[in-house]
Amino acid sequence: MSAPWIVLLVVAGYMVVLAGISYVVRRASRTSEGFASGGRVFPAVLIGFLLMSEFIGTSATLGTAQKAYSVGISAAWNVIALAIGFVLFSLFVARKYKALGENTISGALATTYGEGVRTATSVIMTCALLIVAVAIYASGGAMLSSLLGIDRDWAIVVVGVLATVYVVVGGMRSVVYTNVLHAVMKLAAVGVLAVIGVSRVGGIGELRAALPAESFSVDGVGWAQIFAWLIAGVGAIFATQYVVQAVTTVRDPGRAQRAGFYSALMLVPFGILAAVVGMVSAVLYPGIDSIDALPVLAVDIHPLLTALVMCGLVGAILGSIAALIIGSATLLLKDFYRPYFNTDGDDRKDVVFLRLATFGAGVVPIALALFAEDVLAVTFLAKSLRAALAVLIVLMFYKPGYGSSRGAAVSIVVALVATTGWFLAGDPFGIDNAYVAVACPLVIMTVVHVLGRRGRTPVVKEEAT
Repeated sequence: MSAPWIVLLVVAGYMVVLAGISYVVRRASRTSEGFASGGRVFPAVLIGFLLMSEFIGTSATLGTAQKAYSVGISAAWNVIALAIGFVLFSLFVARKYKALGENTISGALATTYGEGVRTATSVIMTCALLIVAVAIYASGGAMLSSLLGIDRDWAIVVVGVLATVYVVVGGMRSVVYTNVLHAVMKLAAVGVLAVIGVSRVGGIGELRAALPAESFSVDGVGWAQIFAWLIAGVGAIFATQYVVQAVTTVRDPGRAQRAGFYSALMLVPFGILAAVVGMVSAVLYPGIDSIDALPVLAVDIHPLLTALVMCGLVGAILGSIAALIIGSATLLLKDFYRPYFNTDGDDRKDVVFLRLATFGAGVVPIALALFAEDVLAVTFLAKSLRAALAVLIVLMFYKPGYGSSRGAAVSIVVALVATTGWFLAGDPFGIDNAYVAVACPLVIMTVVHVLGRRGRTPVVKEEAT
């Protein structure tokens, strides 16, 4: 049997397993709350796997290897920043989110800054999540194109349609269970590629001899870039819809905190291994497009191992897309559909809308993905946008009287426009868009607090129910 058929059969078997899981737990998606939250509480370790798997999509996997192909081991900071973010999240806000009782970012901010902030938060969060979906589809399409020898555009369409259908069927409970499998497969995939790649180079010593010394420097990518990754990564974790949705499914605040620690423990080795893959590809395959650093090694090994890697990358696509589109659909349901189109609270209508919104959120990014090239940069923009919300979340939990409701709403709108514009302009003066995203709410809320104390809209803190 030829290698492509072996890969396809193994991947098809993996998809059958996923479909079986979704089928077994499908009853949990028959109500709107069951579809969005899984209909039960989950152990912290399962949510830790879920969180890790959600953040490690194909854009992070291929993007880290792509960056490491050029700059070396310091590209791992792209993922290690997420691990640091989860540690900080666990220490400072996980318990507070769980105690608040809200499973949307917009709902959480509305408890402090009023209902006017809810819509603005939903808009920026939905934009950020769909931007990440674009990057995942683009990198997933590039991966399939390299591994299976098919046209990149068709590969993107296939990735998008399959991922969307997978999520529409199962809802949140299937996402939790399948992401445990996805997380294991992702770690196994990059681990296999890193070990094989280092072995082919001749060992770590030969790898050091073949690459410039700066490739092994922890700050080879530059501290400005590392700090930008930290700001964007920490901000994304503090203010991402599917993170809040996940931590509210555990039994109590203590378990919510532990879930973040479990995720961090898995992210660190993943980032290092993905960077090593990019480095060995730079030695073994000089002159290729950097985005092919991981795929080109994956097709140059035994077909069964290629199939294992392919399953891990398929898991990377499905795990992240599941979280992104369910998160987007939940925001659309709670902040737009229910208040304006289902005021009588008919749950059957909510379920229909959730499935349609999930399908739409999965399909719309496909068209944009056809034009995306630098997947790591696109993903980073989405993290930056969420970093702006993270500033407001920290203020909400630790300084609720700072700024005002109106200032919070203006901060969100200005941050969305300014950060996106700065990114499209190519980050002028060498200032990364992540700094712009964080500066906007800090400056606006500070100005409102200092100069508008008498005339500002009062901040109202509601008790969590």
